[in-house]
Amino acid sequence: MNQYAFVLLGLTAIVAALVAILVFALMRFASAARDASRRLREGGAETAFVAAALQEAMARLKEQERVTKARAEASERLSGEIISSMTSGLLVVGTRGEVRTLNPAGRRLLGISEKASTPSVGDLSAHAAPLVTVLHECLATRRPIVRRALEMPAAQRSSSLASHLGVSVSPIVDAAGEPHGAICLFTDLSAVADLEEQLRLRESLARLGELTAGIAHEFRNGLATIHGYARLIDPDKLPAAYRSYVEGIRNETQALGEVVNNFLNFAKPANLTLTPVDLHAVAERATDEIRNEVRSKGGEVTVKGHFPVIEGDEVLLRQAFSNLVRNAVEACADAPTPPRISIEGVVDPESAVARLTITDNGPGIDPAVHDRIFRPFFTTKPKGTGLGLALVQKIIVTHNGRVSAANNPGGGARVQVVLPLRASGVAAELQALT
Repeated sequence: MNQYAFVLLGLTAIVAALVAILVFALMRFASAARDASRRLREGGAETAFVAAALQEAMARLKEQERVTKARAEASERLSGEIISSMTSGLLVVGTRGEVRTLNPAGRRLLGISEKASTPSVGDLSAHAAPLVTVLHECLATRRPIVRRALEMPAAQRSSSLASHLGVSVSPIVDAAGEPHGAICLFTDLSAVADLEEQLRLRESLARLGELTAGIAHEFRNGLATIHGYARLIDPDKLPAAYRSYVEGIRNETQALGEVVNNFLNFAKPANLTLTPVDLHAVAERATDEIRNEVRSKGGEVTVKGHFPVIEGDEVLLRQAFSNLVRNAVEACADAPTPPRISIEGVVDPESAVARLTITDNGPGIDPAVHDRIFRPFFTTKPKGTGLGLALVQKIIVTHNGRVSAANNPGGGARVQVVLPLRASGVAAELQALT
């Protein structure tokens, strides 16, 4: 073997070594590429897993948020329904006098329209000044006020609003004990106050009746004796100058006898004969008695509204309303305009009462005597006995009703009679109104 063969073998070995090295490098590169690809695949799976986990967590959070929001809305809706359904008034105020909550029952009791905006505590003074006073007292003292009875001023309420309120007020404090408002619950105590007033009037009338009956009997016996002796005297046997004296004694004793009989009738216990009474017929009968007299003076008499049928004594109710319309005509005697007398009937099924209002265009009621017009024996008429309106009050109270008087804003007087509806007639009246 010559030298060229050795050279060729050496070159072949070198080339083989280079190829082996290249193949090894390629194998290492391929292995590294496979490892890198595997790691990339494993990293992508992990990222996808994390992304899926995050997405599931977000979905759970959204579902929890939806459930929480639904619960909050349901709780708020339930709270609103409870507040709206309460029969008692609910008033929540802040420390600066802002009204935060006033439920529909509270608006009705205070005479605030449902469509009106929520008033401030200052605005409530026009509707219920005593209630505002109690709120300020609670906010100032930071002490609760429990079951306090308040009387609403007559000038701040109509006949359909509450005359008396039962009020409880509590301060609202936070976790640190700092006050940030007050919550007030109030209910209508008008029915309770009316019942107490009726019982008081019945007791007063009963005591007065006993006293009046005893005095009237004594007077009647003496008057009967005087009148009897006066009748025995023959005027023709007396000198002409004395005959008029005898006639005067007879006339005065007869007039006093009628007054005593009126006293006895007032003192006599009212024994009711209860039958169904059509109040419209009673009102028409009362106005018929004075219609011709009023028309002769150029005036008018009207009967309007809704008059139900109640349980009562028709004879006594006719007497009461006859006295009222007669009193209205007499009040218009000195008025410069023709008399206008009206009887209006209104039915209030929610309160289970009928309200009958007698109005006139006379001079109205003197404020100085307003509180005494229904007292027995009180009168402003020169020849009055003071028993007309007192007898009306007695009849109405005996029927478990009440009577009140006030001046009309446009002039004249207004007397309102409130009588209870029949228990069987309340549903019928509700159906008739709807």
